[in-house]
Amino acid sequence: MPTSVKQFDAEALYRDLLEQVRAGLFDVTDVADAANAANAANAANVAIVGIHSGGAWLAERLAADLGPELGGAPGGRLGFIDVSFYRDDYAKKGLHADVKPSQIGFDVDRATILLVDDVLNTGRTTRAAINVLFDYGRPARIMLAALADRGGRELPMAADFVAARVSLEPTQALVLARGADGTLSLTIEEDHA
Repeated sequence: MPTSVKQFDAEALYRDLLEQVRAGLFDVTDVADAANAANAANAANVAIVGIHSGGAWLAERLAADLGPELGGAPGGRLGFIDVSFYRDDYAKKGLHADVKPSQIGFDVDRATILLVDDVLNTGRTTRAAINVLFDYGRPARIMLAALADRGGRELPMAADFVAARVSLEPTQALVLARGADGTLSLTIEEDHA
């Protein structure tokens, strides 16, 4: 996607992310492909966990759209985490004003966790989210889905599923918003943090 635009079609990006996740978790195109077969076999033990706030919105949508394929009702194995207290820059940045409680209402042990975030950047939020998950148990596998990857990695993290790769100036931020009707928008804004 070009970086000269100030707004992206977040709904189109979501649909692309959904199809990537669906294919990665459920498609077995070649029975000799052990990795895909293992993914399909583990579909019954998949849980979706969104990182507040944008990742939580995406996780809700993914759970609703993938519910029947996950072997249950939409949103059956859905959780949310807030990484505020787990960030390694907590002392520098302080506590975010809108801290949300983490909600994991299922057994994390031996589960395949689809961890969902809106924007992957340095990798520090992902690292913090993994720390939160391990407080709840030991997952068999953690897969990462992000709507956008803006690069700038400071830690060795990579998304398994990503809808867009975007290059931004250090002074810019990608901001996901959700309208009252649930419609997503993704914009580039000047980062004044």
